[in-house]
Amino acid sequence: MSSLNAQITWLSLQISGSATLLSLLVGIPSGVGLALAKFPGRGLLIALVNTGMGLPPVVVGLFVSIFLWRSGPLGPLGLLYTPTAIVIAQFVIAAPIVVGLTVAAMQQLNPKLRLQLLALGASRWQLLWLLMREARLPLLAAVMAGFGGVISEVGASMMVGGNLLGQTRVLTTATVLETGKGNFDVAIALSLILLALVFGVPYLLTWVQQRGRTS
Repeated sequence: MSSLNAQITWLSLQISGSATLLSLLVGIPSGVGLALAKFPGRGLLIALVNTGMGLPPVVVGLFVSIFLWRSGPLGPLGLLYTPTAIVIAQFVIAAPIVVGLTVAAMQQLNPKLRLQLLALGASRWQLLWLLMREARLPLLAAVMAGFGGVISEVGASMMVGGNLLGQTRVLTTATVLETGKGNFDVAIALSLILLALVFGVPYLLTWVQQRGRTS
């Protein structure tokens, strides 16, 4: 692997890893709350989350660009065409996926389990922790889906990052650029690296998931 490809790969991992981590920190608690709480408008909110799971990346890129543009609400921060802008866009893509799958994971638990834990004297935080532990295998699927949804997207990254060499060029945008230039050997090399990441990270998480299933 050339030093340039290694740099692009490392930046891709940093950006998509950060976006995935943020989506987990926000999405898992939000999904647990949506699954367990009862309040007016809950069904509508879940429907919006499910809709958000299919947001086109270019639409996300458009709205994030509007917010980060110089005349936009966050324009003074100067985040457009920076790695942070790509993290924000990828977070918007991944968060609904994590929330939606977390809601589904928690709702699949036996309703009697919650009553049993309460009857045994579990506190609110103990209850949440035990329920999440029980649903840990489906929650790993949320991690895999969130990471897979952002590491392989190109539209939002191109729009908010600008595909600047050494600054915001990631594997997907670099592949598009090299293909447009006719450098198919470089594009194929980048694609193979991307495929290795798309396969490798879920494979590792699947191994953890299956190991947890047998333990």
